[in-house]
Amino acid sequence: MKNTETEVTGNIIDIPNRNIFPGKVIIRDGKIFDIVRDDSLSVSTFIMPGFIDAHVHIESSMLIPARFAQIAVKQGTVSVVSDPHEIANVLGAEGINWMISNGREAPLKFYFGASSCVPATEFETSGAKITSSQVADLLKKEDVYGLGEMMNFPGVINGDPEVKAKITASKNNDKPIDGHAPGLSGEDLITYANAGISSDHESATREEALEKLKLGIKLIIREGSAAKNFDRLVALLDEYPDDIMFCTDDSHPKELENGHINSLVKRAIERGLDFYNVLKVATINPVRHYNLNVGLLQKGDAADFVVLDNIENFNVLETYIDGRTVYSSGKVHFDIKPPEIINNFVTDYIGIEQLKVVDKQKQIRVIEAFNNELFTKQTIYSPLKDQNNEIISDTANDILKLVVVNRYRKVPPQVAFIKGFGFKEGAIASSVAHDSHNIIAVGVTDTDIVNAVNGVIQNSGGIIAVNGTEMTSLPLELAGLMSTKDGATVSGLYKNVNTAAKKLGTELSAPFMTLSFMGLLVIPELKLSDKGLFDVSAFKFTDLFV
Repeated sequence: MKNTETEVTGNIIDIPNRNIFPGKVIIRDGKIFDIVRDDSLSVSTFIMPGFIDAHVHIESSMLIPARFAQIAVKQGTVSVVSDPHEIANVLGAEGINWMISNGREAPLKFYFGASSCVPATEFETSGAKITSSQVADLLKKEDVYGLGEMMNFPGVINGDPEVKAKITASKNNDKPIDGHAPGLSGEDLITYANAGISSDHESATREEALEKLKLGIKLIIREGSAAKNFDRLVALLDEYPDDIMFCTDDSHPKELENGHINSLVKRAIERGLDFYNVLKVATINPVRHYNLNVGLLQKGDAADFVVLDNIENFNVLETYIDGRTVYSSGKVHFDIKPPEIINNFVTDYIGIEQLKVVDKQKQIRVIEAFNNELFTKQTIYSPLKDQNNEIISDTANDILKLVVVNRYRKVPPQVAFIKGFGFKEGAIASSVAHDSHNIIAVGVTDTDIVNAVNGVIQNSGGIIAVNGTEMTSLPLELAGLMSTKDGATVSGLYKNVNTAAKKLGTELSAPFMTLSFMGLLVIPELKLSDKGLFDVSAFKFTDLFV
């Protein structure tokens, strides 16, 4: 059988040797057969290794993996390292295996992790549990990169047997262990690092990042839809060019349509950081750290590379994966088949009576949320009451009602109060609520909150904005987390819901993404789960009233 051979010409960016030269890449049977320098060529385009997202939750894009791939290749992304713990918290190992299977429907190289913390904590209800033995089985798969982010840092520090067994299983398979340790420092961080944690994407300050880097933990600089750490951390890139990677972590489809890792590369270079260091962070470092089967534009490698219009804007003209042109001339060159729908949604519609909070002549604890941050603070507040002595939202002081409804069991909702959303009317609700993905809602009136929550239940998952009789929604039928529609459709629907939410008065850049983290009990300071108000710093439940 005759070998198939293709040539691609351009200015070749040789990152290891810090050089650019005109030449051609010769592809034979999906691999780079040769790279030939030809100074006689007059070419304006540039060829470089494809971009890699070192830590992403595909589910947060609200797209199934194969649909995510159709957007990612447009931005020159050839591979992603993904912890599927969102769907794992809903459907367990079945959900992870579904993600792996669906990822294989697209040419993008997906490397999924064995989710380490399902459920994330015992203080919330998730839809499944993944044991250390199940983790060990997952880690034996070739396309499972390693142990997903170890959010249970108290378990690591205190030697929890199940946590130790999961870490040991990853080490036995010679696979890396991702970390998740926001704000951890001192002796506890040393213990965490010594357990074998190899990376962390939760650093919010330069000081925090430096402490982790000096302990041998790779820094993954995150720029997602809600959590944005790029500006604070990117200056470290030239100091630690071998120990840093880029990631988006949690990004909505409208963000991905505008750019992916290529956008971070452009921003870093615009700041005056070393050109080759930046490209190394976006390509070589993830491959080496995670031992990915992804080509780096070297002879004998898989032909995974991109063609750029220039090295100022990093606009992608063509994307190649295993020698196949998967994107060119503004078009994606692969289709996907309709997937099997899986979900886990068992709950009742809620009523207004369930949201009433009777005043106890005391102050209340309020969750304070911030734009582009996952952290919250606890604020003490004298509540506003109505004529029935019930505590209500206080829009003048931006104190709104926050509700979490268990989606896996028929139990009463939990109610608290939150500052930072700025709504003057209406409500929003979502079944995307890290990490257990119960239904979470915030709003001004109980009526709108109830209608928003019940709208999500009716759709068996999704996001919704409500203002009186006006309802705008994006159904997420796959595990209550993802749509099976194409990226452009989902992006358009998301834009409509996001616009409707912003019309309620918020100044948050991504209100649904911010809302999704208000139930995340592993990031301080005060959060709400389906079991009650939770003091993350003390790692225990606390009372609404002070």
